[in-house]
Amino acid sequence: MARSNSASPLAPLLLLFLLLFAATDMADAVRSTPITPLIAFLQSLQSAALASLGSSGFDPKVYVDLPLKQDLASTQAAFDALPRVDGVVPAATLQRYVDEYFGAAGSDLVVAQPVDFVAEPEGFLPKVERPEVRSWALQVHALWKNLSRRVADEVREQPERHTLLPLPGPVVVPGSRFREVYYWDSYWSIRGLLASKMYETAKEIVRNLLSLVETYGFVLNGARAYYTNRSQPPLLSAMVFEIYERTGDMEFVKQAVPLLLKEHKFWNSEVHKVTVQDAQGHKHSLYRYNAMWDRPRPESGTIDEESASRLSSAAQRRNFYHQVASTAESGWDFSSRWMRNSSDLTTLATTSIIPVDLNAFIYKMEYDISYFSKIIGDSSTSEKFAAASKARMAAIRSIFWNSDMAQWLDYWLMTNNSEKSQRQEVHHQNHHIFASNFVPLWIRAYGSDGKELDRVVKSFQNSGLLHSAGIATSLTNTGQQWDFPNGWAPLQHMIVEGLANSGSKEARSLAEDIAIRWIRTNYVAYQRTGVMHEKYDVQACGDTGSGGEYAPQTGFGWSNGVALAFLEEFGWPHDRAIDCD
Repeated sequence: MARSNSASPLAPLLLLFLLLFAATDMADAVRSTPITPLIAFLQSLQSAALASLGSSGFDPKVYVDLPLKQDLASTQAAFDALPRVDGVVPAATLQRYVDEYFGAAGSDLVVAQPVDFVAEPEGFLPKVERPEVRSWALQVHALWKNLSRRVADEVREQPERHTLLPLPGPVVVPGSRFREVYYWDSYWSIRGLLASKMYETAKEIVRNLLSLVETYGFVLNGARAYYTNRSQPPLLSAMVFEIYERTGDMEFVKQAVPLLLKEHKFWNSEVHKVTVQDAQGHKHSLYRYNAMWDRPRPESGTIDEESASRLSSAAQRRNFYHQVASTAESGWDFSSRWMRNSSDLTTLATTSIIPVDLNAFIYKMEYDISYFSKIIGDSSTSEKFAAASKARMAAIRSIFWNSDMAQWLDYWLMTNNSEKSQRQEVHHQNHHIFASNFVPLWIRAYGSDGKELDRVVKSFQNSGLLHSAGIATSLTNTGQQWDFPNGWAPLQHMIVEGLANSGSKEARSLAEDIAIRWIRTNYVAYQRTGVMHEKYDVQACGDTGSGGEYAPQTGFGWSNGVALAFLEEFGWPHDRAIDCD
């Protein structure tokens, strides 16, 4: 049965003033980034390929990742001259054309040997005692070589022929169809690289992301020209923090701070910021995902067009495209969390939601900037961001905390269209349970006396999210990949780390139990398949995840990173079984 993300209204509690645009027709006011001639052409090629080849096994991203062998004008002229039958290019003809005029997708990235990789680093995972677990951990460690890339020289020499962006240094990619570096993936890859003692590789990833901030004002979703319309969960400061904690590299911090300030300015701008007034009359700045886009995503253009074909008006389609891109900015693409009707993707309403986890990430950014500014001697900036982080924590506790559930809940925004002003009401919290409801554990958003933490721990234990192989993303099986029964490495890690660092013995014991479940399912799936996976089915140890708009991927950067981070933190004693029970 279809479910609506509705709950009992809390209209008297909060008033929201959107600073960006009138919600009566959000799509009309979206500031879309320009589309380049190359991307527009590749989207035409993508559509032609779907018509020629059919939908079975079709991946639209392949076609916007193809590098041109010749200039765009001659490539496009040759495409226009292809023979067509009823408007469709015969499959064999199209394939010959692609082979002649394009390099393979991903061929403009080349394998780069990490400068700091050794087969078994000194001091690697000292608490991992069981031999087969250690052997597997070394195999996962070795995957950093497989996932390390650098941009080929021709991308810098002829950037107009590539959607790949010319990053200055080597990167670690997630794997499979994700051929370029991605923003929030990189945080967990870095956590694994630090466990692997690969500090220089971790720094290079951050330097590349900082270069994107320097060029675009923010870290893109990924290092492709078609991702310039959105970011991803902002974890750049957290990457810098983890590297500094391991290396003490003050120069690295000094180089990062100006660009962290620039990224904060982007998130604190009208693109993402909303202002909320609570019941006590206090105004709070909070943030939502809001892509600068209202057209089909180039990397998924044919999929978006098919979904939008069910909508009757151009305005509805523009709004849908805006919501799809904004959901991609969240990293949770896709989930019932963002849908008014969990069985209908066209009811995505991400820009009408103030997400718990995004605001936790902004808090972390501000806290980190304050810390970095202090250690480099900029007391004024440190004090400013200390105050900002304190205000952000107050907002999180005031707006998201639900005492009855002992969880932090997203807010849905509902427009009162009868009012002439742009005043809006925060109509309700979303009382449905998602793993994101517990992400504020990661920033210690609970009270200091321990009672609130105890309630959160019990709430989590009773939530239905924890299964035999890890934490489910939600409780609802919609077929979307960020829903039940899939579990994702980032969510396991944030909740586990939050519990482990809370100071509570009970919470740490629970954290270790979750980590054990997750390591086991990763290990057993690896023994069965020979690869690491981007997601896992938490219902059964060793089962991999499924669902969503693309085939399940392997590689896989953040899964590798979290497995190594868990083994570093908790170890694996000789007498603990590793196989599924």
